Amino acid sequence: MLHFFIRNGISFHEKSKKQGIKKLNVAYNIYGHERGVIIKKILKLWIVALVMFTIFFTSTKVNVHASGWGFKRNGEHQVPEIGKYQSIIEGTNSYYVGSKDSVYLTFDAGYDNGMMEEILNTLKLKNVKATFFLTGDFVKRFPELTKRIVNEGHIACNHSYRHRKITTLSKEELANDLGKLEKSFYELTKQEMPKYFRPPEGNFDKASLTNLKNLGYTTVFWSIAYVDWKTNKQSGADYCVKTIMDNLHDGAIILMHSVSSSNKEALPRLIDEIKNKGYTFKTVLDL
Repeated sequence: MLHFFIRNGISFHEKSKKQGIKKLNVAYNIYGHERGVIIKKILKLWIVALVMFTIFFTSTKVNVHASGWGFKRNGEHQVPEIGKYQSIIEGTNSYYVGSKDSVYLTFDAGYDNGMMEEILNTLKLKNVKATFFLTGDFVKRFPELTKRIVNEGHIACNHSYRHRKITTLSKEELANDLGKLEKSFYELTKQEMPKYFRPPEGNFDKASLTNLKNLGYTTVFWSIAYVDWKTNKQSGADYCVKTIMDNLHDGAIILMHSVSSSNKEALPRLIDEIKNKGYTFKTVLDL
């Protein structure tokens, strides 16, 4: 402000100028001191935040080491390679492939959008038994479909009650979640749910698979799959059949989502082509 007045030709009494300059200096010193204090506080907060961030991401083992199931397709009708996952699943009672001359149709069912009934109709018509991995929401919202799966000889297994990533759950939390689904299933069907489990989103680590084994479960992954769960972006029946048949192999565990219109439309032809290759359809109980 002092400079402003000088630039505009305003004169001051010498004493007034000295007093004004003194006041400005005092104000500047106070402002500078406060600014320094503020900067120090900001630096301290930033350092604390950085330390907390580092502690969280280095101590939360389940997040750092969690994996999503995957494999390498070969197009040569051979069992796909699973690379680093082989050592993780070893000793955990986990499967991604079955026996020779066999194929396993498995469906993940978190909800229904009208496709399940036709899928079941096709399986009945073709006399094929499949495995369905159900969530708690499916059993609760679609009791008649759940009972039909059981009554027609298919195998209904555990896909968790709340569809949570198992790597985020303690052993106790995991047991409670799976047990809640099994209780709901039994109350509805009066049958025990077989202890076969498929991890939601294929998410797992060594610790979670070990917890499942210790709880008495067999974990079932897959060796053939494609992006079929996006209901508003379906690839079509031809793509479904070609993708599966191009990668079919002994013991193939095929993952399909029951909400897919492509799967529903492709299923009759897919079953016929797999049978024509000499394969026998089995369920996870045969693993």
